[in-house]
This record gives sequence, structure tokens and C-alpha cells, in this order.
Amino acid sequence: GRDLRGLVWDDPASEATLALALQVAASSLPVLLTGPNGTGKEKYAEILHANSPVRDGPFIAVNCGALPNDLVEAELFGAEAGAYTGATRAREGRFEAADGGTLFLDEIGTLPPSGQVKLLRVLETGRFARLGGHRERSVQVRVLSATNANLPAMIADGRFREDLYYRLAVVELQIPPLRERIEEIAPLANLLLQRACARM
Repeated sequence: GRDLRGLVWDDPASEATLALALQVAASSLPVLLTGPNGTGKEKYAEILHANSPVRDGPFIAVNCGALPNDLVEAELFGAEAGAYTGATRAREGRFEAADGGTLFLDEIGTLPPSGQVKLLRVLETGRFARLGGHRERSVQVRVLSATNANLPAMIADGRFREDLYYRLAVVELQIPPLRERIEEIAPLANLLLQRACARM
């Protein structure tokens, strides 16, 4: 049984994307979801998790673009007390929270260089230390990431690490924009209308 997490689709472009998603869901390979804003990349990340071997583990989503640069690393990897101003007690990072499950990193293109280095190391070794700490921790986490940025162009500009890109994009799922999924507009509008009616 496939779990499509309530995805609304009715178009050949979506069918092809969905078929590929369900195929790669069964593996533990990292997947990079690409496409413009609002195409449903997080929904596809949920589908990948729900049909994966770790579906009973946690699904943790982090929007890297919504975090200030100096807090991204503490958010992802955790921090020991005193690691930065205002860190009065140790905090667990999202990698620890996602252990045994899936970590979804949205807007991965906004990750600062030092965060990119640390992320690359976790993908290579499964190990990291909290900010301001020395004890190595190890996790088993499947990493899914998403971007609306052109990462190859960012690599050419020196803003994104090429080695990290290849680690994240072992499989790349391109989510087609709605303008290329014309047949889905009516069913989507219908669903939104039903939800609005139910609320009223």
C-alpha cells in the first residue's frame, strides 16, 4: 500500500514524478527535491518518508532559509551550554531528533559555508559534535533536501560546495510547477473550496 499523504494529482507530469518518488522511497539514498516555491516539495518529502523503511521513525523538517545564519548550526547539530550568547543550557539538534528517521532540509541553498562543511561530514560519516562541544555523536538519518535555487550556478559562484551537492543529490526529483500540470488546477481548486466550505 502506497501512502500518498493526501497528495492531489491528476496529470502525467505528476504521475511520472510520483512514480520515481515511490521507487526511491524504498532506499535510504539522499534525495534533492528541486522546483519553484509552492510546488509541494515538502509534500513529496513526506511521501518519501511515509513509504520508506524508516516510516515509523521521526520525520523532522527544518527550513534553513527561515533561520539566521549564526543559529542554523545550533538548530541542526545542537549546542552545549555557553556555546553562543543566550545558550544557557544544552540543546538537542534536529539531527539527534531525527535519529532513526528522516530529516528534511528545506531551502538548503541558504546554508552558510561552515554549516555546509558540517553537513557534508555527517553525510559522509554519520558523526558530528554539538556546537561548543567535543563529544562525537553518531546518527542514522536519511537526509532529504529541497531548493528553489539553482545550486549548479551557486557552485560556479563559489557559494555552494560541489562535494556537498553530489552528496545531497544522489537522486534529484524535479517537481514540475503548476503551470506544467494544467490538469491538476481544477481538482486542487475543488479541494481548497471544499476545505473553505468545511471551515465556514
